[in-house]
Amino acid sequence: MIIDCHGHYTTAPQSLKDYRADQVAGLKDPSWTPLRADLRISDDQIRETIEGAQLRLQRERGTDMTVFSPRAAGMAHQDGNEVTNVFWTEICNDLIHRACTLFPENFAPVCQLPQVPGVSPANCIPELERCVNELGFIGLNLNPDPTGGYWTDPPLTDKWWYPLYEKMVELDVPAMIHVSSSCNPNFHFTGSHYICGDTTAFMQLIQGDLFKDFPTLKFIIPHGGGAVPFHWGRYRGLAQDMGRPLLEDHVLNNVFFDTCVYHLPGIELMTKVIPMKNILFASEMVGAVQGIDPQTGFNYDDTKRYVDNVEWLSDADRKAIFEGNVQKVFTRLKVA
Repeated sequence: MIIDCHGHYTTAPQSLKDYRADQVAGLKDPSWTPLRADLRISDDQIRETIEGAQLRLQRERGTDMTVFSPRAAGMAHQDGNEVTNVFWTEICNDLIHRACTLFPENFAPVCQLPQVPGVSPANCIPELERCVNELGFIGLNLNPDPTGGYWTDPPLTDKWWYPLYEKMVELDVPAMIHVSSSCNPNFHFTGSHYICGDTTAFMQLIQGDLFKDFPTLKFIIPHGGGAVPFHWGRYRGLAQDMGRPLLEDHVLNNVFFDTCVYHLPGIELMTKVIPMKNILFASEMVGAVQGIDPQTGFNYDDTKRYVDNVEWLSDADRKAIFEGNVQKVFTRLKVA
C-alpha cells in the first residue's frame, strides 16, 4: 500500500473561502458579532471537487491513501481572533471529516487548530479532543508561527506549548509542523515562508530538550525538511558546537521528514542523508507546485516517481517509505 502523508483539501468549494473572507472583513467593524457559519456545502460538491482532482491523481499516480487536512494557507491564524478562529477551524475540520467519510478508503483526516498569535496553545485542546475522540482524526497540523511571518510566539521547545504536547501524547497523535499563509511581504508563502518554517522548527528542536520531557512526542517536518537535509553537516556541527547530543539520539527518534521535494536529485539526497526510518512518503498534490516539469514531462508533485527511481533503494526501503513509516508515526491510522 502507498500512503501519502501530506495532502490538503485545496480544491474545497469557493463558498468556504468566501465565508472566511466575510468573517475576516467583519472584524474591521466594532459592532460586528461573529456567528457560527450557516455554510451549506453538499456531499455532491465535496465529491465533485475531490473526484476530479485528488482522487483522480491517486489513481493516475498509483497511490492508495492520502492523509488529508484543511488547506494550509487557509488556516491563516493571524487573520482572526479567539472566537472567529474557533468557528473557522470547526468548519474546516468538519469538512475534512465529511470528505474522509465519503471516501474512507482513500483519505484519512488530520485537523487544523484554532491557534491565535499570543494566545496559549492550550486553547486548541478542546478542538483537538473533539476531532480525535469524536470524529476519528489521526493527527494535527501545528503552526509554529501563527503570526504569518513575524515569529512573535515562543519557540516550539518552550513550555508555552506544553499543554498541547501533553494532550498530543495522551491521544497518541503526531503533528505536522506546518506554517500557514505569509503576511510578511519579504516571504513568499510557499517558496520562502514554508521552507523557513520547516528549517526554523528543526533548529529550535536542536536547541532545546523537548524530547526529554516528551519522549513519545512525534513531529513531521514537511517539504523534505526545508533546508535541513541539504545542510545536514551544518546541523550536526552546530549541535556539536553547542554541546548537544548526536542528532540521531537528540531528535531522530521523534522527528520525521516527508518527500515533498519536487525533483529526483532532492529525493536522492534525502535518502543518502536522512535515516530511512525517518522518511515518510508525501506529495502535497494539488498544492504548492502543480505544473509539469519540462525536463521530465511529468508533474513536479508526482513524487512517487522519484522514490521509484532512486537506484539504491531496496524493496524493503521503498515499503518503509511508502507505508511502514507512515503507519508507525500515525498509529491511529487504520487501513483496509
